[in-house]
Amino acid sequence: MNIFGLILSFLHSTGIIALTWQNLVMIGIGGLLIYLGIAKQYEPLLLIPIGFGAILVNLPLTGLLEDNGLLHYFYFGIKSGIFPPLIFLGVGALTDFGPLLAKPSTFLLGAAAQFGIFGTLLGARALGFDFPEAASIAIIGGADGPTAIYLTSRLADELLGPVAVAAYSYMALVPIIQPPIIRLLTTRAERRIVMAEIKPVSKKVKILFPILTMIASALLVPASTPLIGMLMLGNLFRECGVTERLSRTAQNELINIVTIFLGVAVGSKMSADQFLTSRTIIIILLGLAAFSLGTATGVMLGKLMKVLSGGKVNPMIGAAGVSAVPMSARVVQKVGQQEDPGNFLLMNAMGPNVAGVIGSAVAAGVLLALAR
Repeated sequence: MNIFGLILSFLHSTGIIALTWQNLVMIGIGGLLIYLGIAKQYEPLLLIPIGFGAILVNLPLTGLLEDNGLLHYFYFGIKSGIFPPLIFLGVGALTDFGPLLAKPSTFLLGAAAQFGIFGTLLGARALGFDFPEAASIAIIGGADGPTAIYLTSRLADELLGPVAVAAYSYMALVPIIQPPIIRLLTTRAERRIVMAEIKPVSKKVKILFPILTMIASALLVPASTPLIGMLMLGNLFRECGVTERLSRTAQNELINIVTIFLGVAVGSKMSADQFLTSRTIIIILLGLAAFSLGTATGVMLGKLMKVLSGGKVNPMIGAAGVSAVPMSARVVQKVGQQEDPGNFLLMNAMGPNVAGVIGSAVAAGVLLALAR
Protein backbone atom coordinates (compact mmCIF):
# COMPACT_ATOMS: atom_id res chain seq x y z
CA MET A 1 0.00 0.00 0.00
CA ASN A 2 1.40 3.40 -0.97
CA ILE A 3 1.65 6.39 1.35
CA PHE A 4 -1.58 7.93 0.02
CA GLY A 5 -3.44 4.71 0.75
CA LEU A 6 -2.03 4.56 4.28
CA ILE A 7 -3.09 8.13 4.95
CA LEU A 8 -6.59 7.44 3.59
CA SER A 9 -6.84 4.28 5.69
CA PHE A 10 -5.81 6.22 8.80
CA LEU A 11 -8.36 8.95 8.12
CA HIS A 12 -11.13 6.36 7.87
CA SER A 13 -10.10 5.02 11.29
CA THR A 14 -10.55 8.43 12.92
CA GLY A 15 -13.77 10.01 14.08
CA ILE A 16 -13.30 13.00 11.77
CA ILE A 17 -14.86 11.25 8.77
CA ALA A 18 -17.85 10.04 10.82
CA LEU A 19 -18.51 13.43 12.44
CA THR A 20 -21.93 14.83 11.44
CA TRP A 21 -23.43 18.28 11.78
CA GLN A 22 -25.76 16.86 14.44
CA ASN A 23 -22.72 15.77 16.46
CA LEU A 24 -21.27 19.25 16.12
CA VAL A 25 -24.49 20.84 17.36
CA MET A 26 -24.54 18.59 20.40
CA ILE A 27 -20.87 19.26 21.09
CA GLY A 28 -21.77 22.95 21.00
CA ILE A 29 -24.63 22.36 23.46
CA GLY A 30 -22.27 20.48 25.74
CA GLY A 31 -19.85 23.38 25.53
CA LEU A 32 -22.68 25.80 26.36
CA LEU A 33 -23.56 23.83 29.50
CA ILE A 34 -19.91 23.93 30.58
CA TYR A 35 -19.81 27.69 29.89
CA LEU A 36 -22.96 28.29 31.97
CA GLY A 37 -21.50 26.24 34.80
CA ILE A 38 -18.17 28.10 34.80
CA ALA A 39 -18.96 31.64 33.68
CA LYS A 40 -22.46 32.00 35.15
CA GLN A 41 -22.06 29.45 37.97
CA TYR A 42 -25.41 27.85 37.11
CA GLU A 43 -25.36 24.51 38.98
CA PRO A 44 -21.68 24.01 38.07
CA LEU A 45 -21.34 20.74 39.97
CA LEU A 46 -23.85 19.17 37.58
CA LEU A 47 -23.77 21.21 34.39
CA ILE A 48 -20.01 20.80 33.92
CA PRO A 49 -19.97 16.97 34.07
CA ILE A 50 -23.23 16.80 32.09
CA GLY A 51 -21.80 19.07 29.39
CA PHE A 52 -18.57 17.09 29.27
CA GLY A 53 -20.52 13.84 29.02
CA ALA A 54 -22.56 15.29 26.16
CA ILE A 55 -19.37 16.11 24.27
CA LEU A 56 -17.94 12.63 24.91
CA VAL A 57 -21.01 10.78 23.67
CA ASN A 58 -21.13 12.80 20.44
CA LEU A 59 -17.55 12.04 19.44
CA PRO A 60 -17.91 9.17 16.92
CA LEU A 61 -16.14 5.79 17.01
CA THR A 62 -15.08 6.10 20.66
CA GLY A 63 -16.98 3.00 21.77
CA LEU A 64 -17.88 4.67 25.05
CA LEU A 65 -21.52 3.54 24.89
CA GLU A 66 -20.88 -0.03 23.84
CA ASP A 67 -21.59 -2.84 26.29
CA ASN A 68 -18.04 -2.74 27.61
CA GLY A 69 -17.61 1.03 27.18
CA LEU A 70 -16.87 3.45 30.01
CA LEU A 71 -20.14 5.41 29.76
CA HIS A 72 -22.13 2.18 29.66
CA TYR A 73 -20.84 1.39 33.16
CA PHE A 74 -21.37 4.98 34.32
CA TYR A 75 -25.00 4.81 33.24
CA PHE A 76 -25.50 1.53 35.08
CA GLY A 77 -25.55 3.53 38.32
CA ILE A 78 -28.60 5.45 37.06
CA LYS A 79 -30.36 2.54 35.36
CA SER A 80 -30.03 0.39 38.46
CA GLY A 81 -31.38 3.18 40.65
CA ILE A 82 -28.20 3.60 42.72
CA PHE A 83 -26.94 7.13 42.05
CA PRO A 84 -30.06 9.28 42.79
CA PRO A 85 -30.71 7.69 46.21
CA LEU A 86 -27.03 8.15 47.12
CA ILE A 87 -27.37 11.84 46.20
CA PHE A 88 -30.39 11.96 48.52
CA LEU A 89 -28.27 10.42 51.28
CA GLY A 90 -25.91 13.38 50.99
CA VAL A 91 -28.77 15.88 50.74
CA GLY A 92 -30.28 14.47 53.92
CA ALA A 93 -26.98 14.88 55.74
CA LEU A 94 -26.81 18.49 54.56
CA THR A 95 -30.41 19.40 55.43
CA ASP A 96 -31.71 20.91 58.64
CA PHE A 97 -35.40 20.08 58.99
CA GLY A 98 -35.64 22.31 62.06
CA PRO A 99 -37.57 25.15 60.33
CA LEU A 100 -40.14 22.64 59.05
CA LEU A 101 -40.50 20.95 62.44
CA ALA A 102 -40.85 24.33 64.17
CA LYS A 103 -43.76 25.23 61.88
CA PRO A 104 -45.31 21.95 60.61
CA SER A 105 -48.04 23.85 58.76
CA THR A 106 -45.43 24.90 56.18
CA PHE A 107 -45.36 21.27 55.05
CA LEU A 108 -48.61 22.10 53.23
CA LEU A 109 -46.75 24.68 51.15
CA GLY A 110 -44.26 22.04 50.04
CA ALA A 111 -47.17 19.80 49.09
CA ALA A 112 -48.97 22.60 47.23
CA ALA A 113 -45.96 23.23 45.02
CA GLN A 114 -46.24 19.66 43.74
CA PHE A 115 -49.48 20.57 41.97
CA GLY A 116 -47.27 21.84 39.16
CA ILE A 117 -46.19 18.25 38.58
CA PHE A 118 -49.68 16.82 38.34
CA GLY A 119 -51.06 19.75 36.33
CA THR A 120 -48.30 19.36 33.75
CA LEU A 121 -48.90 15.61 33.69
CA LEU A 122 -52.39 16.28 32.33
CA GLY A 123 -51.03 18.80 29.82
CA ALA A 124 -48.39 16.39 28.53
CA ARG A 125 -50.98 13.65 28.14
CA ALA A 126 -53.17 16.04 26.16
CA LEU A 127 -50.22 16.68 23.82
CA GLY A 128 -49.93 12.99 23.01
CA PHE A 129 -47.24 11.74 25.39
CA ASP A 130 -48.00 8.38 26.98
CA PHE A 131 -48.26 8.18 30.76
CA PRO A 132 -44.63 7.20 31.50
CA GLU A 133 -43.34 9.97 29.24
CA ALA A 134 -45.78 12.54 30.64
CA ALA A 135 -44.85 11.61 34.22
CA SER A 136 -41.15 11.99 33.42
CA ILE A 137 -41.72 15.44 31.94
CA ALA A 138 -44.02 16.57 34.76
CA ILE A 139 -41.52 15.72 37.51
CA ILE A 140 -39.35 18.60 36.23
CA GLY A 141 -41.80 20.84 38.09
CA GLY A 142 -40.44 19.60 41.39
CA ALA A 143 -37.12 21.34 40.62
CA ASP A 144 -35.32 18.28 41.94
CA GLY A 145 -32.67 16.91 39.58
CA PRO A 146 -31.98 13.54 41.27
CA THR A 147 -35.71 12.81 41.55
CA ALA A 148 -36.25 13.69 37.88
CA ILE A 149 -33.36 11.42 36.88
CA TYR A 150 -34.58 8.58 39.10
CA LEU A 151 -38.13 8.65 37.76
CA THR A 152 -37.23 9.18 34.10
CA SER A 153 -34.64 6.37 34.07
CA ARG A 154 -37.41 4.02 35.17
CA LEU A 155 -40.29 5.23 33.05
CA ALA A 156 -38.91 6.84 29.87
CA ASP A 157 -35.18 6.25 29.59
CA GLU A 158 -35.03 7.80 26.11
CA LEU A 159 -36.12 11.17 27.55
CA LEU A 160 -33.43 11.30 30.24
CA GLY A 161 -31.19 13.80 28.42
CA PRO A 162 -33.74 16.58 27.84
CA VAL A 163 -35.52 15.97 31.17
CA ALA A 164 -32.28 16.16 33.18
CA VAL A 165 -31.03 19.24 31.33
CA ALA A 166 -34.40 20.97 31.80
CA ALA A 167 -34.58 20.05 35.50
CA TYR A 168 -31.10 21.33 36.33
CA SER A 169 -31.46 24.38 34.08
CA TYR A 170 -34.62 25.50 35.85
CA MET A 171 -33.02 24.83 39.23
CA ALA A 172 -30.18 27.13 38.18
CA LEU A 173 -32.63 29.74 36.86
CA VAL A 174 -34.72 29.91 40.04
CA PRO A 175 -33.53 33.50 40.79
CA ILE A 176 -34.74 34.57 37.34
CA ILE A 177 -38.00 32.59 37.01
CA GLN A 178 -39.54 32.90 40.46
CA PRO A 179 -39.44 36.64 41.33
CA PRO A 180 -41.78 37.76 38.50
CA ILE A 181 -44.30 35.05 39.46
CA ILE A 182 -44.11 36.05 43.13
CA ARG A 183 -44.63 39.75 42.35
CA LEU A 184 -47.50 38.99 39.97
CA LEU A 185 -49.43 37.01 42.59
CA THR A 186 -48.75 39.13 45.70
CA THR A 187 -49.30 42.71 46.73
CA ARG A 188 -46.57 44.96 48.13
CA ALA A 189 -48.26 44.84 51.51
CA GLU A 190 -48.18 41.03 51.47
CA ARG A 191 -44.51 40.98 50.53
CA ARG A 192 -43.74 43.24 53.49
CA ILE A 193 -45.33 40.93 56.10
CA VAL A 194 -42.84 40.14 58.86
CA MET A 195 -43.08 36.61 60.25
CA ALA A 196 -42.22 35.42 63.74
CA GLU A 197 -38.79 33.92 64.28
CA ILE A 198 -38.31 30.16 64.08
CA LYS A 199 -38.14 28.53 67.52
CA PRO A 200 -35.50 25.87 68.27
CA VAL A 201 -36.54 22.22 68.01
CA SER A 202 -35.41 19.61 70.52
CA LYS A 203 -32.80 17.03 69.55
CA LYS A 204 -35.25 14.22 70.33
CA VAL A 205 -37.73 15.56 67.77
CA LYS A 206 -34.98 15.93 65.15
CA ILE A 207 -33.93 12.29 65.71
CA LEU A 208 -37.46 10.90 65.62
CA PHE A 209 -38.46 12.86 62.52
CA PRO A 210 -36.35 10.98 59.92
CA ILE A 211 -37.26 7.59 61.40
CA LEU A 212 -41.00 8.24 61.53
CA THR A 213 -41.05 9.99 58.13
CA MET A 214 -39.28 7.06 56.50
CA ILE A 215 -41.75 4.57 58.00
CA ALA A 216 -44.80 6.66 57.07
CA SER A 217 -43.68 7.27 53.47
CA ALA A 218 -42.76 3.60 52.98
CA LEU A 219 -46.19 2.50 54.17
CA LEU A 220 -48.17 5.12 52.25
CA VAL A 221 -46.10 5.34 49.03
CA PRO A 222 -43.77 2.30 48.91
CA ALA A 223 -42.29 3.34 45.55
CA SER A 224 -40.83 6.49 47.16
CA THR A 225 -38.82 4.50 49.72
CA PRO A 226 -35.44 4.43 47.89
CA LEU A 227 -35.35 8.24 47.77
CA ILE A 228 -37.07 9.08 51.07
CA GLY A 229 -35.27 6.28 52.90
CA MET A 230 -31.82 7.52 51.89
CA LEU A 231 -32.79 11.15 52.52
CA MET A 232 -33.87 10.31 56.05
CA LEU A 233 -30.87 8.06 56.74
CA GLY A 234 -28.56 10.93 55.82
CA ASN A 235 -30.53 13.25 58.08
CA LEU A 236 -30.35 10.75 60.94
CA PHE A 237 -26.56 10.68 60.52
CA ARG A 238 -26.62 14.47 60.88
CA GLU A 239 -28.90 14.73 63.88
CA CYS A 240 -28.14 11.73 66.09
CA GLY A 241 -24.79 13.14 67.24
CA VAL A 242 -22.83 9.89 67.24
CA THR A 243 -22.13 9.39 63.51
CA GLU A 244 -20.27 12.57 62.67
CA ARG A 245 -17.80 10.72 60.41
CA LEU A 246 -20.63 9.15 58.41
CA SER A 247 -22.40 12.49 58.16
CA ARG A 248 -19.25 14.23 56.91
CA THR A 249 -18.64 11.47 54.36
CA ALA A 250 -22.21 11.68 53.06
CA GLN A 251 -22.00 15.49 52.86
CA ASN A 252 -18.64 15.59 51.11
CA GLU A 253 -16.74 12.63 49.64
CA LEU A 254 -19.72 10.40 48.80
CA ILE A 255 -21.98 13.03 47.29
CA ASN A 256 -19.09 14.52 45.30
CA ILE A 257 -18.04 11.17 43.82
CA VAL A 258 -21.61 10.22 42.93
CA THR A 259 -22.23 13.67 41.43
CA ILE A 260 -19.34 13.16 39.00
CA PHE A 261 -20.63 9.76 37.89
CA LEU A 262 -24.24 10.98 37.74
CA GLY A 263 -23.44 14.07 35.69
CA VAL A 264 -21.31 12.27 33.11
CA ALA A 265 -23.88 9.45 32.87
CA VAL A 266 -26.70 11.94 32.23
CA GLY A 267 -24.59 13.62 29.56
CA SER A 268 -24.15 10.22 27.91
CA LYS A 269 -27.89 10.24 27.13
CA MET A 270 -27.53 13.43 25.09
CA SER A 271 -26.53 11.83 21.82
CA ALA A 272 -27.64 13.74 18.73
CA ASP A 273 -30.20 11.15 17.64
CA GLN A 274 -31.97 11.27 21.03
CA PHE A 275 -31.69 14.98 21.82
CA LEU A 276 -32.13 16.85 18.54
CA THR A 277 -35.85 16.31 18.13
CA SER A 278 -38.94 18.49 18.23
CA ARG A 279 -39.99 16.61 21.36
CA THR A 280 -37.00 18.03 23.22
CA ILE A 281 -38.27 21.59 22.72
CA ILE A 282 -41.75 20.55 23.89
CA ILE A 283 -40.26 18.83 26.95
CA ILE A 284 -38.25 21.90 27.92
CA LEU A 285 -41.30 24.17 27.53
CA LEU A 286 -43.52 21.80 29.52
CA GLY A 287 -40.85 21.66 32.21
CA LEU A 288 -40.92 25.45 32.46
CA ALA A 289 -44.71 25.33 32.74
CA ALA A 290 -44.48 22.71 35.49
CA PHE A 291 -41.96 24.72 37.49
CA SER A 292 -43.90 27.96 37.08
CA LEU A 293 -47.19 26.31 38.05
CA GLY A 294 -45.59 24.77 41.13
CA THR A 295 -44.31 28.18 42.21
CA ALA A 296 -47.72 29.76 41.61
CA THR A 297 -49.72 27.14 43.53
CA GLY A 298 -47.32 27.44 46.46
CA VAL A 299 -47.82 31.22 46.57
CA MET A 300 -51.60 30.88 46.27
CA LEU A 301 -51.75 28.50 49.23
CA GLY A 302 -49.51 30.96 51.06
CA LYS A 303 -52.11 33.66 50.45
CA LEU A 304 -54.80 31.39 51.89
CA MET A 305 -52.65 30.68 54.95
CA LYS A 306 -52.12 34.41 55.36
CA VAL A 307 -55.89 34.92 55.59
CA LEU A 308 -56.44 31.97 57.94
CA SER A 309 -53.57 33.08 60.20
CA GLY A 310 -54.83 36.64 60.45
CA GLY A 311 -52.00 38.06 58.38
CA LYS A 312 -49.13 36.30 60.15
CA VAL A 313 -47.92 34.34 57.11
CA ASN A 314 -46.05 36.02 54.27
CA PRO A 315 -47.46 34.28 51.15
CA MET A 316 -44.11 34.53 49.36
CA ILE A 317 -42.75 31.61 51.38
CA GLY A 318 -45.09 29.36 49.36
CA ALA A 319 -42.81 29.87 46.36
CA ALA A 320 -40.09 28.03 48.28
CA GLY A 321 -42.22 24.88 48.27
CA VAL A 322 -40.38 23.58 45.21
CA SER A 323 -37.40 21.34 45.91
CA ALA A 324 -34.65 23.76 44.83
CA VAL A 325 -32.86 23.95 48.19
CA PRO A 326 -31.81 26.53 49.30
CA MET A 327 -32.14 28.67 46.15
CA SER A 328 -35.91 29.17 46.42
CA ALA A 329 -35.68 30.18 50.06
CA ARG A 330 -32.96 32.68 49.17
CA VAL A 331 -35.14 34.12 46.40
CA VAL A 332 -37.96 34.69 48.89
CA GLN A 333 -35.49 36.35 51.26
CA LYS A 334 -34.15 38.61 48.51
CA VAL A 335 -37.58 39.67 47.22
CA GLY A 336 -38.73 40.33 50.79
CA GLN A 337 -35.71 42.52 51.55
CA GLN A 338 -36.23 44.49 48.36
CA GLU A 339 -39.55 45.58 49.88
CA ASP A 340 -38.28 45.90 53.46
CA PRO A 341 -34.52 45.59 54.16
CA GLY A 342 -35.27 44.62 57.76
CA ASN A 343 -37.48 41.65 56.87
CA PHE A 344 -35.70 38.31 57.29
CA LEU A 345 -37.75 35.49 55.77
CA LEU A 346 -35.00 32.96 55.03
CA MET A 347 -35.62 30.55 57.91
CA ASN A 348 -39.39 30.72 57.49
CA ALA A 349 -38.94 29.97 53.78
CA MET A 350 -36.64 27.01 54.56
CA GLY A 351 -39.60 25.15 56.09
CA PRO A 352 -41.55 24.77 52.82
CA ASN A 353 -38.26 24.47 50.91
CA VAL A 354 -37.15 21.30 52.71
CA ALA A 355 -40.75 20.07 52.66
CA GLY A 356 -40.53 20.35 48.88
CA VAL A 357 -37.65 17.86 48.86
CA ILE A 358 -39.86 15.31 50.60
CA GLY A 359 -42.86 16.28 48.47
CA SER A 360 -41.11 15.79 45.15
CA ALA A 361 -39.80 12.36 46.18
CA VAL A 362 -43.28 11.31 47.29
CA ALA A 363 -44.75 12.65 44.04
CA ALA A 364 -42.22 10.54 42.11
CA GLY A 365 -43.30 7.50 44.12
CA VAL A 366 -46.96 8.16 43.32
CA LEU A 367 -46.19 8.48 39.61
CA LEU A 368 -44.18 5.26 39.66
CA ALA A 369 -47.06 3.45 41.37
CA LEU A 370 -49.59 4.79 38.84
CA ALA A 371 -47.37 3.75 35.92
CA ARG A 372 -47.21 0.12 37.01
